[in-house]
Amino acid sequence: MFISRLIVSTLVVAVTTFSLSGLAADAPAADPALERAKRVLRSGILIDGHNDLPYAIREWRDAPRDVEAYDLRKPTQGDTDIARLRAGGLSAQFWSVYIPGEGSGPYAGQQLEQIDIARRIIALYPDTFTLALSVADVRKAKRNGKIASMLGMEGGYGLENSIGALRAYHDLGVRYMALTHNTHTDWADAAAPLQPRNNGLTPFGEEVVREMNRLGMLIDLSHAAPSTMAHTLRISEAPVIFSHSSAKALCNVPRNVPDDILRELPRNGGVVMVTFVSSFINCEVGKVLQPAMAEIGLRARAAATPEDAAKIRAEGYAAIKLPTTTIAMVADHIEYIRNVAGVDHVGIGGDFDGNDWWPEGLDDVSTYPQLFAELIRRGWSDQDLKKLAGENVLRAWAKTEAVAAKLQRERKPSTVIYTGPKG
Repeated sequence: MFISRLIVSTLVVAVTTFSLSGLAADAPAADPALERAKRVLRSGILIDGHNDLPYAIREWRDAPRDVEAYDLRKPTQGDTDIARLRAGGLSAQFWSVYIPGEGSGPYAGQQLEQIDIARRIIALYPDTFTLALSVADVRKAKRNGKIASMLGMEGGYGLENSIGALRAYHDLGVRYMALTHNTHTDWADAAAPLQPRNNGLTPFGEEVVREMNRLGMLIDLSHAAPSTMAHTLRISEAPVIFSHSSAKALCNVPRNVPDDILRELPRNGGVVMVTFVSSFINCEVGKVLQPAMAEIGLRARAAATPEDAAKIRAEGYAAIKLPTTTIAMVADHIEYIRNVAGVDHVGIGGDFDGNDWWPEGLDDVSTYPQLFAELIRRGWSDQDLKKLAGENVLRAWAKTEAVAAKLQRERKPSTVIYTGPKG
């Protein structure tokens, strides 16, 4: 009996060893570029310039505005949850507090609600998130293993043409403001295919820029018209950012950044944070997507009930077949901006939870390492990868803080009142 058991045990060990060796042979080898990318992100600070999670929660069909019900400790229906943020190596996030700018308002109440949603998200998960109001706060959060969380207004509609409101939003934690979204403000032109209203900034728009400089609030030029970009670069005393934009030379859509603006960035010190949205990376996507969405919109507006309209949109969007957008295409935009503006002037601004169509393999907040691995294969150094990941934005923000400290010694808060289109 003992001998037979020994024989059986030996056979089991032999078979198991053979099976394991076979599995090991079949298992894919670790990707050195991906492993290096993860190490770079662990040691550096990865900052994403734009995530629309607060608006996704605001518009969530199951429980609109219910931050607790949209449980980030579990897998979510969208692009963002805590497990995926950790897997992606994210150190800091500018949470967009977007409100639509269409219509005639009022906007301030909506803007305050969005800020409230974002701040409740941050407060609900104190083991993961911490509100960051400065560069020092971001670096402290990294040391403490937290994800620094900043607020960014997408469009100046919530000001309702009040400089005092701008200061109030800054007091609530807003650290960047895009001057426009897809519609003009009364004092700045947007990049969407609209007739120009101001050909850049009005005198009141210039005062908004000056007061943002004095406050230390980053000026975001994503969605701004090229005329507004150029005008702002002429007068801003602090670096600007583009929180989620790409290179217009590679994909000619209105809200991407043209070469003449890229060439101005070194003088200003600003940063373009490259977005991952497929239609801003691969223009072939837009050629299919825009007419398809227009047709779906027509059918939805003709629906008998809101429920029918929602079903038409959901089924229609799911049926759209788009050209493939790859991680390599995103890397092309990053490298193009690096080549024109310099490696000190490019960053990351995914726009997760603000879009439904992503590059293959770059479709949620867990996937940043895949993009950095692609750049490693192209020869990027660890130092330049860390600049891209977050150091460029931190440098621009630190300069903005220094400019603000100087300006606050030199001049008082602005008391300029909006008086109409002529400023």
